[in-house]
This record gives sequence, C-alpha cells and structure tokens, in this order.
Amino acid sequence: MEKRIYPQAIDSVVMPEPFGRQSFNDAGKAVAALQVLYDRNTKFLRDSFTALAAGGDNNKRYRAFYPEVGVTTTSFTQIDSRQAYGHMPTPGHFSTTITQPALFERYLTEQLSLIMRNHGVPVTVSESTTPIPLHFAFLEGSHVDGTAAERIRRPIRDLFDVPDLDGTDDQIANGTFEVALGEARPLAAFTAQRIDYSLHRMSHYTATSPQHFQNFVLFTNYQFYIDEFVARAHELMAKGGGGYVEFVEPGNVVTKAGQNAPGAGVAPPRLPQMPAYHLKKPNHGGITMVNIGVGPSNAKTITDHIAVLRPHAWVMLGHCAGLRNTQALGDYVLAHAYVREDHVLDDDLPVWVPIPPLAEIQVALQEAVAEVTGLSGYDLKRIMRTGTVATIDNRNWELRDQRGPVQRLSQSRAIALDMESATIAANGFRFRVPYGTLLCVSDKPLHGELKLPGMATEFYKRQVAQHLTIGIRAMEKLAEMPMERLHSRKLRSFSETAFQ
Repeated sequence: MEKRIYPQAIDSVVMPEPFGRQSFNDAGKAVAALQVLYDRNTKFLRDSFTALAAGGDNNKRYRAFYPEVGVTTTSFTQIDSRQAYGHMPTPGHFSTTITQPALFERYLTEQLSLIMRNHGVPVTVSESTTPIPLHFAFLEGSHVDGTAAERIRRPIRDLFDVPDLDGTDDQIANGTFEVALGEARPLAAFTAQRIDYSLHRMSHYTATSPQHFQNFVLFTNYQFYIDEFVARAHELMAKGGGGYVEFVEPGNVVTKAGQNAPGAGVAPPRLPQMPAYHLKKPNHGGITMVNIGVGPSNAKTITDHIAVLRPHAWVMLGHCAGLRNTQALGDYVLAHAYVREDHVLDDDLPVWVPIPPLAEIQVALQEAVAEVTGLSGYDLKRIMRTGTVATIDNRNWELRDQRGPVQRLSQSRAIALDMESATIAANGFRFRVPYGTLLCVSDKPLHGELKLPGMATEFYKRQVAQHLTIGIRAMEKLAEMPMERLHSRKLRSFSETAFQ
C-alpha cells in the first residue's frame, strides 16, 4: 500500500499588526476608521492568498478579523421612545461586527449619530474576535484563477478561515439569542458574517450588485410586471430621469438619466433565478423591483438576503385567486391580515405570531389606488377590497379534497389566495422591514372563473400597467415620509437592538 505523507503541522498564525481601540464622538470619523480597518484586513487576506499561490509558505495560517463598533451606557435614563430605534434598552456594553463599511456608510453614520445624540456617549472602533472568511475578503467582481488554489499544497481551510455557519444564523433577529455572561449585547440584528453571506447570495440570485439596491423594494411573481417596469424606466431615462438618476438591469447594465441606451455593464447570457431592476435615486432613495417567481421558498430566500441592506419598505405586487363571488377579475386586494400556510418560516416565526397591518403602508397603497384609478370613497370599494390574504405552499390546492382548504379559508374570512404575500409580510415583521401587499385578482377558481384563451393576454396588457403605476406611486409616497414615522414601533420586541 502506498504510504500517505501528511504535511507538517501549522507552526504559526500570521495576522496584521494589532489595531488599537479608538474612541469617537463623531459618527462620520468612526465610520471612516471602520473603513480603514476593514480595507487593511481584507487586503491582508487577499495578498496572503496571492503570495501562497505564487509559492509562499504553506506552513502558516493567515487570519484577519472583522472590525467592531461598540458603545457603553451606564444609566437607565429614559430615552424619547417615539422613535423605534437609535437607543439601548438598558445600561451595558453593546457591540456588533461590521463588514463593507463603504456600502453601509450612510446607514452606519445615521445609526451611530442617533446613539451618540440619545445617550451622550462616544462609540469605539476596534478589531473583533470574529475572523473574516477568505471568500468574503475578495472584492466584488474579483476573478480567482482556479489553478491558483491548485498550486497551494494544503487545503484552503488549513490556511485561512472559511465561512462558518455557526456565525450566520438569525438568532438576534428572531429574538432567541442569549447573551453569555460577560459578553457584549448585540447592537445590530445581523453580524458581519451573516451580512457577507447574504451580499454574496444576493448577487448570485439577482445578477446585480448589492450597491444598486434601493430602499423601497417591489416584489412580483410575474415577468409581465418587470417588462412594464423596464419599459417605463427606459422611457424615464430618455426623458431625463424625472428625479431618478439611473436604471440598472441584471449584469449591472446601467442606463443614466438623459441616455437612450446603456453605457456600462454586460447583460448575462441568461436571466438569474430572481432578476432585480433598480430605478435609482441619490442615497438609495429609489425603487428596486425583483421578480421572485412563484412560491414561498423564493419569497423567503430573497427577503432573507435583502433584509441585511436595511431597506425602508417592501411591498408585494402580484396576482391572486379571488375567493369571493362579489369580486371581479382585475379587482385589487389590500391585505390587512394573513393566513400563513406557506410553512417556510415556521421554524423562525411561529404561526401563532400575528402579522399586523402597518398603517403607513396601508394608507400609502390605498391613496395610490385612489389617485391612479380616479375613484374615492364608496366608489373605490367597487374595485378594491381590504381583507385577509391566505398564502399556501401547494399551487394545485384546488385538486385536493375541498372540504379542508375551503373551510379554513372561509373561517379565516380570507378574500384572496396566493403563494408569496404572507411570507414576504412575515419576513418583514421578523426583520423589522415595513411591509405591505396589493394583489390583483386574476382568476376565481372557487367560482369556476378561469381566464379563457386570449383573455389572459388582454387582461395582463390592461391591468399590469395600472397595478404597477399604483405600486410605484405608493413607494414614492413612502419615500416622502419621515423615516422615523415609517419604521413603526409595532415591529420592535421587548429588548431591541439600537440599530434600525
């Protein structure tokens, strides 16, 4: 038998020079320090990998750590709690690891400024004890030659830290995280490694960079809506933008305001699983639209990842089955409650947890419907009904014994059925992202009203344009609202993180 030769043991760990703890009373300077530390440590890992691939020392381990920001309070002084975030619930030391400070610069500056203002204390910047995985140290768009890894004589995991699933869970957001004795309490809902994981998955699923995502997100389950969104965006760009500065499509294809054609980016050879399109305004104030396809699994997947960007609102625009005989094809459904039979979030958010309607979102959607249709008051009730939406995970529910599903739908007072809305709303509730749902009735299976051949094309042509106009108008209304009003206290639990 051939004798196996094992490499000698790792004899040392190589790290960048220690970074001394720094204290700041200026949020902008604190974020700048986080950026310097992050850039230095990720460059160290990239350079170490390059050196190893060129024949460097395979008997050393290379490690660098995420930056960390922390704050300590010593008083129970009652903070003005009208704002849902920006303050700590009790005295103590709070901290969070940070990744990609440049991407989150505005967000971090706002959150740290609020804490400093509300508590009158400085924040500290230091190195954490959480290693940066090599995979997350490479810059977006980097290409690593496959032969480089082959030239390294030991397994990558022997030489570098790799993604650790133990550090990418949602215990903080789920409210199940338990602070060990002597540990700092969490300052934010997501750790740096959890954020990095989502940023990488986001690029994969949407074929666009996380930097292009806007703070107001529309989800749809039909390509028809995307086609209409793209056509409108290109028309807007050609006319000067109308307040939007550029439009980004999969492949980071960018059309700037005033242009008739893209000036950067390369369209992918095929669309990704959930393509995203971004109608951008300064400071991420525009609208992102994502075609999530059909089903609660996709709905959970994409919202799990987009949540780390801390958007200000997301809304579902899609088609549904109307459950009431009084509804007509093309009517709108404004969800104010949800029956959750999607099951994908059962382990994270028990089904007994109510998902409340958010007044700010509900009002914006209703006002947008009224403005676009020209109807108001009692006349508006003719085309829009507010009520319970049921979300299921079985597209062919009609083929089962009807006694069970129909009875449950009737008892819940549901007026519409789909496969995504409750999932998106529940994940909004879980991640403290304001949420809403406006659906369009496309068939009535309980009443035998299915679209006949030819009817579908005409229906989509007529209704999608109006529905999308309503969604865009609602998002613009939300963008005009003060953020402290939009981010509702009803999404906060007993002991919340200070970061929004």
